[in-house]
Parts: sequence; C-alpha cells; structure tokens
Amino acid sequence: MIFDMDGVLVDTEGYYARRRKEFLLAEGVPYEDSWDFTGLNKQATWAKMVPDAARRQRLMEEYDRDYSPRHPIPFARLSNPDVPQLFRMLKARGIKTGIASSSPADSITKMAEALGIGTYIDVAVSGEECPAHKPDPAVYLQALKGLELSPAQALAVEDSPAGIQAAKRAGIYTLALSAYSGAADQSAADAKITRLTEVLGYLETKPSEKRRGHSG
Repeated sequence: MIFDMDGVLVDTEGYYARRRKEFLLAEGVPYEDSWDFTGLNKQATWAKMVPDAARRQRLMEEYDRDYSPRHPIPFARLSNPDVPQLFRMLKARGIKTGIASSSPADSITKMAEALGIGTYIDVAVSGEECPAHKPDPAVYLQALKGLELSPAQALAVEDSPAGIQAAKRAGIYTLALSAYSGAADQSAADAKITRLTEVLGYLETKPSEKRRGHSG
C-alpha cells in the first residue's frame, strides 16, 4: 500500500491555505479565496500566489524560516480517524506500507509521529527528494523501489488529480479517497472510496489483473 499524505491521511489542505493567506495578507499580498492548490507542489503553489519571482523567493524564505515554525501543523487534530487502526491492521497482515507525498520529508516525519504510525511505515518518500513532482510518477516509482514491489503488487490511495495521475503513470492500481476532495476530478482513478478502511476489501478481492500478489 502506498498512501498520499495531504488530503488522505490528514485533512491539511484547508489549514495550509489559511496559514498562507494570513501570512500573505500580513505582507500586503492580495489573496484569492477561489484559488485551488490541491495536489500542487510548493513551487507551483507559490508561483500561483506570487507571480513576481524575486518577491516570491523572499516571501517563501521568510515563511519557511519564521512564520511556519510559529504556526505548526496540528497533524493529530487533522488526522483521518481511520489511520491508526488501518496501519495497525496492514502491519498485522504483513502488508508493506509507504508514503508518497509532495510535502517535505520533515512534515511526513512529524505527521507520522503525531499519528503514532511511524513504526508501521516501511518507506516514506517526499516529492522534494525526486527529480520531478506529481503528476510525474517519480515519487511513486521511488516508493515502489523502496518497498521492493512491482507496480502490479501495489495499491495507491490518492485524492488530487495530479496525485492520481502520478500513481497511474507509475502503473499502480489507484483508489481515490473522496472524503476531503470536494469537487476534485477523480475520474482517472480505478475506483473511489469514502473511507480509508475500504482499502482492505481491495487487498482481499484483487479487483484488477494488474494487482497479482498480496504484498502491496
């Protein structure tokens, strides 16, 4: 199993947007509430908010150095309630588990610690460690390599169009979690779920010939 983080394990997208909005307004930068950053990496998100490259770089550095540390992400409060039980069950069944996220590596680590699932995660890959971000499949290909799985042995759980596209490009059967997605286009996914625990049924029924084996 390979999970995206934001919008799947934790409902962080709204928190990120509010934190960025408060920072930018305090800096005198206009902010559009209609902006949708779901599935975008950091560089793409900031380019959308601050078109001027020089100003954007300065604000990003200030945001990372000062503002973000003073406003840490409350991962435990934003957690999908199914996560701890699901990860324990996957571990008990001998299922290898990975994280493939566009978020920085330290955010993935903090999330795992806050949710108490660090010992259940076999591999965690940040998009910032890869040559390209989602929808490029690099983060999923690296996760597959770390888990020592072929695409046919894996399942991916995503929420955003870019994330779904990345997992599909890696050749992985992909489930779209609709719980936090809002109006996101998830039509490219192989199937949709409304609760994370539904992934257990896909492990048992093997809905696609692409998914031979029980290791993923």
